[in-house]
Amino acid sequence: MSDTSRTTTCPAPVTFWEAFRFWLKLGFISFGGPAGQIAIMHTELVERRRWISEKRFLHALNYCMLLPGPEAQQLATYIGWLMHRTWGGIVAGALFVLPSLFILGALSWVYVAFGQVPVVAGIFYGIKPAVTALVIHAAHRIGTRALKNGWLWGIAAASFVAIFALEAPFPVIVLIAALIGHVGGRMAPQIFVVGGGHGSTQHGYGPALIDDDTPTPAHVRFSRGHLVKVLVMGLGLWAGAMALLLFTHGVDGTLTQMGWFFTKAALLTFGGAYAVLPYVYQGAVEHYHWLTGPQMIDGLALGETTPGPLIMVVAFVGFVGAWTQQVLGPDALMLAGAVAASVVTFFTFLPSFIFILAGGPLIESTHGQLKFTAPLTAITAAVVGVILNLAMFFAYHVLWPQGLSGRFDGVSALMTLGAAVALFRFKLGVMPLLGLCALVGLAITWLR
Repeated sequence: MSDTSRTTTCPAPVTFWEAFRFWLKLGFISFGGPAGQIAIMHTELVERRRWISEKRFLHALNYCMLLPGPEAQQLATYIGWLMHRTWGGIVAGALFVLPSLFILGALSWVYVAFGQVPVVAGIFYGIKPAVTALVIHAAHRIGTRALKNGWLWGIAAASFVAIFALEAPFPVIVLIAALIGHVGGRMAPQIFVVGGGHGSTQHGYGPALIDDDTPTPAHVRFSRGHLVKVLVMGLGLWAGAMALLLFTHGVDGTLTQMGWFFTKAALLTFGGAYAVLPYVYQGAVEHYHWLTGPQMIDGLALGETTPGPLIMVVAFVGFVGAWTQQVLGPDALMLAGAVAASVVTFFTFLPSFIFILAGGPLIESTHGQLKFTAPLTAITAAVVGVILNLAMFFAYHVLWPQGLSGRFDGVSALMTLGAAVALFRFKLGVMPLLGLCALVGLAITWLR
């Protein structure tokens, strides 16, 4: 078949099981964070397979960017729903997450069971400085995209002071930023109109199954009955799971607290995983004491090395928390970890499915209206300050592992600096960076 025929002939219809196989494959290759995952989907679905046109792909992506939660996973859910109705969306979104859950669960078990083995300790010694550099790089990347004027810089600075000096809770910072955006969008709209986005250049890859002019499928159009049905089912699943935890573990049970805490976390993940990590840290480390600060850094390192959304670090938090709290007794530590990882994953991602399946047709019609986007612009600006605080927290624990009264780890400082140079100057990818730093950590541990 010639190149011409390939670009002028519409692809054959895709069956549910053909799509199932693709979403399963995507779950195992979705490395690189949201940007990398979205790039993989664009290459596979827009350019190569032509299941959806670029315009429709970007329209769906921009919609997902307005919602709390992992946008790449929501984009997969959206496209699966667009192609094969509700079950298509559920399968696409679930398979985006499940491989990561199994892999991260296994790595979490290795971590808590063998974390003091020299080889494992050496790997984590090398990875921690890389993670610190990655968080700094994330703050810079999001900041350069979001802080387009002095007012937005001011919001970012105020949020940093609020969480660093005043120890303000992350949800309070988000709510205040949203209020500023709501009022500011009315009084000075030019401040909250941020250009950029995901690109405006349109490329022709040939006809797509869901093309620019393809009529909106009936199951995607807004319907009050469908909205009520999905809301009832989604909220029913949440209430049923929470009731089961209350019945089996009580209000103060660790699993019950995890379910409630990660439900709140799921509703606050504007700006991606790095934005919600400070909130997870505040709750999991400082309030509930499910794990320690250094363990949180290790968990983020594991999350960076596995496919799927970075927010899957919550599975590590659940696993370690249930293991240390012995929620099922001292003889069932691994089972407790696996159950907790599954529980927190369920409560973290359930809202994303509800947002797409119930709110998609309704919220999509509001895209581009400033009264809806201005609060999100302000929240994104505040998130930059919050992430900068997270970077300082990680740097503190990496450079002074025994606290400020202890020794300064000069080797970790040099590794952090080297990792930052690799990211900023040489644009090294996440996986090569983590692999290189892990090898350096092993070498240092062996020499010592």
